[in-house]
Amino acid sequence: MSGHSKWATTKHKKALVDAKRGKLFAKLIKGVEVAARVGGGDPAGNPTLADAIAKAKAQSVPNDNIERAIKRGSGELGDAAHYETVTYEAYGPNGVAILVECLTDNRNRAASDVRVAITRNGGTLADPGSVAYLFQRRGVVLVAKTADLTEDDVVVAVLDAGADEVNDLGESFEVVSEAADLHAVRVAVADAGMQVESADLAWLPTVHVPLEEDGARRVLRIVDLLEDLDDVQNVYFNAEIDDRVMEAVEA
Repeated sequence: MSGHSKWATTKHKKALVDAKRGKLFAKLIKGVEVAARVGGGDPAGNPTLADAIAKAKAQSVPNDNIERAIKRGSGELGDAAHYETVTYEAYGPNGVAILVECLTDNRNRAASDVRVAITRNGGTLADPGSVAYLFQRRGVVLVAKTADLTEDDVVVAVLDAGADEVNDLGESFEVVSEAADLHAVRVAVADAGMQVESADLAWLPTVHVPLEEDGARRVLRIVDLLEDLDDVQNVYFNAEIDDRVMEAVEA
């Protein structure tokens, strides 16, 4: 398992039932608001907004909250916060590379919170560019498995939309594409009658660091702490954790 795939899927499902749901809603709403501010409030002409709305609805964010976020972002309500995107690079235990994407209205607060979460748990902040080159920006769509859905069915549905690969993650199929093709792939999946669990732009690692139980536990602790921060939207890392190790960590 890479630092993306199964761990991301586990976190996605877990978020529906755990106590962090309110915080997840806030992050999704922030994503909708920023997408509307950057590209306008009409999802038909703003694929980024369309994907942000779809992601929020998939997590059961109320429609009223989504609509207010669109209006704030597009300026209709006149009270939009001025968020900026900041990416931090770090090394975790065992030399694992970590990318932290923040969406914040207070850069100093975000930097301080990220630094504390990393450095107090065995990691170190890295200079810009020292970690990012180990990742590629890609589109990732997770498709829910059903009894009669096969990997070949998914391949047929997404091939003409620009998908590069389809991976079986156990409970979901992962469709990877160029970043620019993410929206087209999500639409193709939905048009084929398949359930889209999530559709995101992600930094996928090109080099992996295999971890045993102790290293995996320490790295995942940092990831958990980072994801719990209000300003953090996404965390990516290049650890490779196989099923045996993950089962031991979860136990």
